[in-house]
Amino acid sequence: MILVAGKPAPSLASPRPRPAAAVRAPGTPLAGQRQEAQGLARQRLVLLLLLFLAVPVLLALRLADLAIFEARPAMARTIASAAPPRADIIDRNGIELARTFEAYAVSVEPRKLAGNPALLARSIAGILNDKTEGEIYAELASRSQFRYIARRVLPSEAKRINDLGEPAIFLRREAERLYPNFNLASHVIGYTDDKGIGAVALEKAFNDRLRDDGMRGVPLQLALDVRVQQALEHELRSVYLDQRAAGAAGIVLDVDTGEVVAMTSQPDFNPNAPGKSDDASRYNQATFATFELGSTFKAFTIASGIDSGVITSMSQTYDASRPLVIAGKVIHDDHALNRWETVPEIFTHSSNIGTARIASAVGRDRQRAMLEKLGFFKQVDFELGERSRPQYPPLNNWGELATMTIGYGHGMAVTPLHLAAGYAALVNGGVYHKPTLIKATPGQPIYGRRVFKPSTSELMRALLRLVVTTGTGRKADAPGYRVGGKTGTAEKVVNGRYVRGANVSTFAAAFPMDAPRYVVVMMIDDPKGSKTSFGFRTAGMTIAPATSRLITKIAPILGIAPEATRDVDLSAVAAKAPEAVEE
Repeated sequence: MILVAGKPAPSLASPRPRPAAAVRAPGTPLAGQRQEAQGLARQRLVLLLLLFLAVPVLLALRLADLAIFEARPAMARTIASAAPPRADIIDRNGIELARTFEAYAVSVEPRKLAGNPALLARSIAGILNDKTEGEIYAELASRSQFRYIARRVLPSEAKRINDLGEPAIFLRREAERLYPNFNLASHVIGYTDDKGIGAVALEKAFNDRLRDDGMRGVPLQLALDVRVQQALEHELRSVYLDQRAAGAAGIVLDVDTGEVVAMTSQPDFNPNAPGKSDDASRYNQATFATFELGSTFKAFTIASGIDSGVITSMSQTYDASRPLVIAGKVIHDDHALNRWETVPEIFTHSSNIGTARIASAVGRDRQRAMLEKLGFFKQVDFELGERSRPQYPPLNNWGELATMTIGYGHGMAVTPLHLAAGYAALVNGGVYHKPTLIKATPGQPIYGRRVFKPSTSELMRALLRLVVTTGTGRKADAPGYRVGGKTGTAEKVVNGRYVRGANVSTFAAAFPMDAPRYVVVMMIDDPKGSKTSFGFRTAGMTIAPATSRLITKIAPILGIAPEATRDVDLSAVAAKAPEAVEE
């Protein structure tokens, strides 16, 4: 036996037969080939799984693409949004006043235009209603590297512009602020700037809250009621236009909570396009303008006289038989009775002479203390930043003449909101509540400070009702709603001087007067007189009728039903009841 490397050599003469299991049948793969085939199969399976997982993702992306830019040309480019979203603003019933939506800014790189600028401008102008062909061409033909063609473009408009196929046009997604009610409550809500920052009014005052990441899903709920707001704006705008006035303001205020249910200033503006309005339209006359509000102040003087004990009886009389001369100034009455008058007569006939005598008896110090409690020496503590300080004489110039004239509404200027909050305290039992634009939380305590005694407030309610039933405010009456109020017609002050022939006409009202719930203040700046007011420019003929129409409209909305057989008990103030008078 031959050994090869230590092993027996196989016999050459008789080969050893192979076991049957070792014989390979025809077509059977070798072990290496089989492993290769299995690996390939696994790779194919993994690839199929990956494709299966990718299909839903691709479909979702394609659907999103189609939703915004169906059949989008390859040349179009869209840039992500840079402006942060903001929380919605809603009224007390959940109606949207401001919300954020996705819009687009259309920009161009003029130097890279592939198409004809003139033809492209014509096509884009046919898509954008608020841009002229000339304005668009000016941007396209600019020599600048980058220009905006339009902002706040809707997705549907952006798609049509995108379909034009111009590679030099860019579409930039932006979070845009929308005011769906247009001019409604524009001075209260305000607007944002191009960067999404609150510029004025509530948008500015609550800017941090509206942008807060944790609060964006929680709307800012206001005390405003859009139904009341619409009615107030309609009535006030009608008078403003009819009288060709310089301006107007109106407020509806809850006397028990201080909630501002409606507030407007005329002229107004569209917060969706604030740049298209002038400065006068954006000026909030309800909180930012001060006026001498005339005889509406007489209610505070009478109340301070009752509260201080100067007036002990409604039958108490004061000499109004002739004009009153004090410090060289002559105080006279427009509706002179030329005799001694009772307190109700002084109030309903709007006697300057009688009111001046009551103010003098009350005295400067008590008068100032009362006005301070009403907040008439400072800005109203209120959410809006657009507020003005009242104007009044310094203490060293507040003598008897100032005491008398301020007593009947001359020599001191306040905003309409000051007046509304003051009248609420006058009729609600004597408690001043800070006015607010935010809806009160049910069950939350409402804080206030006492200004008048409850008994004083009760007498004032009767006197205010008497003015409307028999006095200068008769045209403000709304049958069934027991309206009480006071007219005020004062000369307009410009740059510290009275403008002869220019008036500020105001009506301050409350209803229902036997259990007051709301105060209404409506003011018109420099009415010119019209056929509707028979040429008169006084409050009793211009703004009082609008107050009546307004209350008739809003009372049912506010849950107050008319009661034709119910009225205020006037027996306590009916001593020598005056004859009906005109203002």
